[in-house]
Amino acid sequence: MSNKIQKRILIVDDDDEIRELLEFDVSQSGYFVDTARDGAEGLNKALNNTYDLILLDVMMPKMNGFDVCKNIRQAKLAIPILMLTAKGTIDDKTEGFDCGADDYLVKPFDVQEVLLRIRVLLRRNQVEETNSLSDEVLKVGDIEIYPETLECTVVNRKKKLTPTEFEILYSLMQHFNHPVTLATLLDEVWGYDSNEDVRMLRVHVGGLRNKIEPEPKKPRYLHTVTNVGYKLTPFAEG
Repeated sequence: MSNKIQKRILIVDDDDEIRELLEFDVSQSGYFVDTARDGAEGLNKALNNTYDLILLDVMMPKMNGFDVCKNIRQAKLAIPILMLTAKGTIDDKTEGFDCGADDYLVKPFDVQEVLLRIRVLLRRNQVEETNSLSDEVLKVGDIEIYPETLECTVVNRKKKLTPTEFEILYSLMQHFNHPVTLATLLDEVWGYDSNEDVRMLRVHVGGLRNKIEPEPKKPRYLHTVTNVGYKLTPFAEG
């Protein structure tokens, strides 16, 4: 018998069929599962219990998933949130990430893909918790990042980053002044390389640019390298 502590996952979805399917498959994979049938119930459970990850639908009665996510982040809970929703446009994904979601899957989805994302988010969160025990500040050029608070400072402008934005910036800082391929970023940030997630990566990069660039549409630090990926120049260009 393993002594490994069982991870606790909250599934918030008003669709009985989807919720019950996820509950069965996630629990069969070795996780403890709790469920909620609407946004208000999900938020109440998230604020009053301890979970390692939340699967969160968007379109729900009483409170939509975006508002649930915002409230969880406003409560200073850093729990990983994976949104599962039929709202799959880039604008929808951008709103989800802006609310503080860590990952986003569009319905209909493959349950095995959900389980993969769960494992990746839990592994990343464990690494972040280990890093948060240190007061280490990583500085490259004009940019400083703080693992403990998931913040960055660019020329005395401090910004709070989402966990995913932080991971992307950290990865780029490890390779500063050198192009980093999309595949490398996907592997270093999510733990796997999937062409389907390139658009999601670009959405996160757009959010990161909005925080570190004086003029996001004229980037001075985070540059697109055509047909390759991205490059971080730690001293502002232009």
